[in-house]
This record gives sequence, structure tokens and C-alpha cells, in this order.
Amino acid sequence: MDQLDAVIKAVGRIHGGVRPGHFKNTAESETVIMPPPARVSIAMQQHIGAPCKPLVKKGDHVYLGQKIGDSDQPVSAPIHASVSGTVAGVGEIMLPGGQRVQTVDVDSDGQMTPDPSLAPPPADTPEDLVKAARESGLVGLGGAGFPAHIKLLHADNAELDTLIINAAECEPYITSDYRECLEHPEDIIEGVYLLKRVMNFKQVIIAVEDNKPEAIKVLHRVAVDKRDTAHQVNLMKLKTHYPQGAEKVLIYTATGRKLAPGQLPASVGCVVMNVTSVSFLYRYLRTGLPLITKRVTVDGSAAARPMNVEVPVGASVEDVVQFCGGYKQTPRKILMGGPMMGLALADTALPVLKQNNAILIFGEKEARLPSPTPCIRCGRCVAACPMFLRPAEVERGLKLDSTDTLRALGTNVCIECGSCAYVCPAKRNLVQSMRLAKARIRKEASSK
Repeated sequence: MDQLDAVIKAVGRIHGGVRPGHFKNTAESETVIMPPPARVSIAMQQHIGAPCKPLVKKGDHVYLGQKIGDSDQPVSAPIHASVSGTVAGVGEIMLPGGQRVQTVDVDSDGQMTPDPSLAPPPADTPEDLVKAARESGLVGLGGAGFPAHIKLLHADNAELDTLIINAAECEPYITSDYRECLEHPEDIIEGVYLLKRVMNFKQVIIAVEDNKPEAIKVLHRVAVDKRDTAHQVNLMKLKTHYPQGAEKVLIYTATGRKLAPGQLPASVGCVVMNVTSVSFLYRYLRTGLPLITKRVTVDGSAAARPMNVEVPVGASVEDVVQFCGGYKQTPRKILMGGPMMGLALADTALPVLKQNNAILIFGEKEARLPSPTPCIRCGRCVAACPMFLRPAEVERGLKLDSTDTLRALGTNVCIECGSCAYVCPAKRNLVQSMRLAKARIRKEASSK
């Protein structure tokens, strides 16, 4: 079949954004499986929504894949043991975003004995698939951590007609999703067609940036599969442009539909799923093994051996780094996530979460940040913002402690992509200001 078959052009065009260097140094690094560490600390909140409550206590024996945390709140996702062993206790940590959460600490027995009750679930109806997605513990694996079953909850509604598969992976350095495309193409193909069949999507758009030619070849196979007799599954090659993979941006680029502030994708008839999420969901339906590992890209100037590694959820960042050879120079900044949206770590004892996709380690040169100077009112942050915001004005509103001003400026629409700070010639800390401004609005709302 011709390479142009089933390839469609973007409908919308991203506003603003930036073009940072790609630095996809680990693109050809095949994923290496990390053996279980001596202890994992499994956070009871690895998703947007309500935290889970521990279902086990100190001294309990747990199996690999056993459910050890859950919540009765609708927006949540259960947590499972990533090793077999003995519960050392229930602790507490502060995540990089500032949230305090409980952890279940498990000392591994080295056996990785699976839970005897694990079995492939049924997936013949929308209700089956929603239940399976929840029981698997699946959350958005692109970084946001939104529980997948909530996305699928009403996907059989006729108004929800479009499934968008996000394979853009637009952040520099990160190649986790790229490796999923190359290493598990059949799972992606089967996952796409299962979702389309069970949820009755009218069209599927697989979106990938054009700087990933090998992934494009794989994803093209999905679009030209013989099951797509009505030509409803198409590949969309996007121009490489950050933050092309952000959910709101991707929906507009792929369909031309715009999300109003506060709206979810379902409001405009779309479900957006990360390509690794689709692949994992199919594997869960085949094996019954829940989400207990995560592929992360380890890279940066201070990383001894940049690589992609499949990590048990709850392994410490330090354990992962040491598995990858440690440091080749003194680390000055370690990020959980990419350089644009990632969060700096104060402690490498923090555990890997389900939605983590990278650990970036930088030395003195990259970590040294220039001192900010006064805003020169050039407007570059406005031009770069994909959400049409005015970041410098938000920064001023924050200094005035005016919540009314912050709301009027649409602060909550910010997706924290970092484009504003990237282009700012005065090197203002605009992303931090946006985060603080959003927190200020939330604090006032919760006090009423």
C-alpha cells in the first residue's frame, strides 16, 4: 500500500509554542529491564484525583500485582504492588509538586511472585472495558496522570466520536513513547482496534511529530490495517513544534475543535490517549497484569549511561540512576520529566510514579540559570503562549496579590508548558509565577 494512504494533514495550527532542540539521544536505546530493588516506596497518589488508602499494613506479605491501595472516589485509580515481599510500613513523602502523600513501603523478596488471582478480564462491552481500565490502575502515561477509565466512561455515547492517539512526545530528551512504538507495535495496533470496536469510535487519529520517521512507519501500519475497511483510522504527521502533544493543543490540531476553560475533551467529542497507554491496556486485557512498571528515559549531561529503562513503580530515583551507571559528573539538577515541564527533585530517594517518563540529570553548565532582569515588555511570552495568555501580566497580578486580576487574565487555562519562560529575554521565572498564581486562586476558592 502506498505510504501516503491513510495519512492526513493537521486541521488546526498551533498558536505560539517554541522549537527547542530535540536531544533525542536515547532514541536507538532499546529498553532495559531493571531488576527489583531491595525496597520500593509506592505512593498512594499517582494520578489526578483522590488519593488511595492503603489496603495493607506492616508485616503483610504482598504478591506482584496485588492491589495495595484504592479509593471509593470516582476520580482515582487503584495502586498495585510492583514487587512481591513484605510490607515494611506505611510512610509519607512530599512529591515534587508539593503534595504530601502516603506510601506503602515493601521489602522485596526477590521472587516477583505474581498474585494468584490475576487473570485477563473480559472486554466485550464498554462497561467491561471501563471496569478493566480502572482495575488495571491505568492513568495517563504521557505525564498528566488522569485516570483512564474516566476518559472511557462515556465513550460509547454517540457524541463522542473521535479517539486521538497521542504519540507526539514533543519534549526534548524523552524517547519513552518512541521506544514503545518500535518495541511493541502489535500491542498498539491491537489496542487501537479493540478500543475502536468496543467503544464504537467513528474515527481514530494517530498523531505523531514528523521528527520520528521510524515511529511513523510503525504507526502507519495501524492506519492501513485490513480491519479499517471504512478508512476511519488515519495517521496524522504533525510539524515538530513544542507543545504539540499537550492535550488541548492536540485536539485543536487534529480536529479543529476548541476546548473552553474547564472543559474536558469529552465536551468536544474526543478521547485522547497516550500511545503507551493504549499499548498497556491491550497487554492488561491479555495478561491481567496491572500497571506496576514504567519505562523512563534517563539522560542528561551528568548521566553516566543514558538509556531507556523499565522500572518497578516505587523504585527510588537514586536506584534507577545507579542501575544506569550513576553519575559521570557532579549532578547539579535532577528533573522528573522533561526540561520544559519537568519538576526539579530535592531528594533522589523519591519514588518513580506511574506517569513519570524521564529522569534527566544535568551538570553545572546546564543547571546554571541566569539571574532574571526586569521585564522589558517585549511581548514574546504572549506570542509564545499556546493558550493566548499574557504571562508577564499574570506575574504582575501575582505580585499585587490580586486574585480577581489573576482570574480575569485566565490564569487557570495555563498548561505550564514553559514556552513563555523559554523565549523570555529577561529570563523571568514565568512558569513558577503561573503555578503560584494558580495555587493562589485555588487557595482562595477553598477558603470560601
